[in-house]
Amino acid sequence: MPLNDILQLASADMAAVDAVIRTELRSEVLLVSQVAEYIIAGGGKRLRPLIHVLAARAVGYQGTQHHTLAAVVEFIHTATLLHDDVVDASDMRRGRKTANHAFGNPAAVLVGDFVYSRAFQMMVGIDSMRVMQVLADATNVIAEGEVLQLMNCRDPEVDETRYLQVIRYKTARLFEASTRLAAILQGCTQAQEAALAAYGGHLGTAFQVIDDVLDYSGQVADTGKNLGDDLMEGKVTLPLIAVMRHGSPAQAALIRDVIENADQAPDLTAVLAAIEATGALDVARRCARTEADAAIAALQSLPAGSHREALATLAEFALSRSS
Repeated sequence: MPLNDILQLASADMAAVDAVIRTELRSEVLLVSQVAEYIIAGGGKRLRPLIHVLAARAVGYQGTQHHTLAAVVEFIHTATLLHDDVVDASDMRRGRKTANHAFGNPAAVLVGDFVYSRAFQMMVGIDSMRVMQVLADATNVIAEGEVLQLMNCRDPEVDETRYLQVIRYKTARLFEASTRLAAILQGCTQAQEAALAAYGGHLGTAFQVIDDVLDYSGQVADTGKNLGDDLMEGKVTLPLIAVMRHGSPAQAALIRDVIENADQAPDLTAVLAAIEATGALDVARRCARTEADAAIAALQSLPAGSHREALATLAEFALSRSS
């Protein structure tokens, strides 16, 4: 299914989600509204809301509460981005200034808190203890993932297991929650809920691994961030891990050195050459392929139809995207 067909299939639901987002981000405090509008105008894929509404329709949900939950998921994601950019001292996201660069760190942190708390106000309105449990647990695990990533920075001993643990906590858990919530709304069987959760978790992992590939292969015009940003922040991702595992002693030593001294303007040209020479990006892509295949396989227990097909196509899109 072409991506445009997926977007058309979900267009009515996503328009409703956008309306909820704009309504719920309004505040009488001017700075909150300014920062919130800046974030909305920044665009983004809104992939988590998209898979939530597609999953809800795939299992036959006919109500409207999935619009609220899709917005809640997007708010949790947005709040983590606001805080991430402050922690990472980032100045660019999606091809424009980050909120912290445009408004200052204090404003970004505090508006992030507002977005988090608004998300919890909205989920209470759903009046479902299971919904609140899933979202509260996901938010807590995401925070743990952020701390794990911080602990892994500038540590060349980080291996694939530790790397994937961060992804499953920091990124995949919210994807998993997005699709699990669709099953909860519809009152699906435990097997279907588990299948949708597995789909979301594997999709989120594949998506993040490819994000890390693009950090060393993408174009600024596509990714909206500078090549090698992760390296400058001391983040140890799979391409670097693959060089240290498969490269020569000299290549491994180069990567170890740049990880430990990431704040000293590492030689990005030499790093990219080592990544290319060792096929490190292909190692990462194979990892993402395995996760995407697992996501697609998890969908087989759902009713056949255009929405299930759309979810499967998104797993392929996660692998082929350039931004």
